[in-house]
Amino acid sequence: MDWSASTLWWLATGVLVAVELGTGTFYLLMLALGCAAAALAAHAGLGGTAQVALAALAGGGATGLWHLRRARAPRSAPAASNPDVVIDIGQPVQVTFWNADGTARVHYRGSSWSVRFSGPGTPAPGEHVIVALQGNQLSVSPASPRTSH
Repeated sequence: MDWSASTLWWLATGVLVAVELGTGTFYLLMLALGCAAAALAAHAGLGGTAQVALAALAGGGATGLWHLRRARAPRSAPAASNPDVVIDIGQPVQVTFWNADGTARVHYRGSSWSVRFSGPGTPAPGEHVIVALQGNQLSVSPASPRTSH
């Protein structure tokens, strides 16, 4: 059986997409895009060298552009302090007494929690905001004063 160049390029495209679905490596989709461009070039009657060059330019260019886009995108916060991961981040707690080691006990969500001061300066009683969750201990910093309108 004699397969055309476009068939081989489409098969390579399919294999790259299948491997990407199995691994989650988005860059493989960019390379599949290059193979698809080469398949279209084969359908248009371009020679083998032009097909390979187009696959390299389209796939490599798309990979490079995706890499630049990801490099410029803001990084998400670590999971312990990311409000998209830990729903408690940003929630207020009332601290009535601080221990000498910068820890305290607070009542939050119906139970008693251990908190550790992670704000600037020395800990003082009052309203604090949860900034991270480390194991079963809340890290808090002083709440900023609210302005009234």
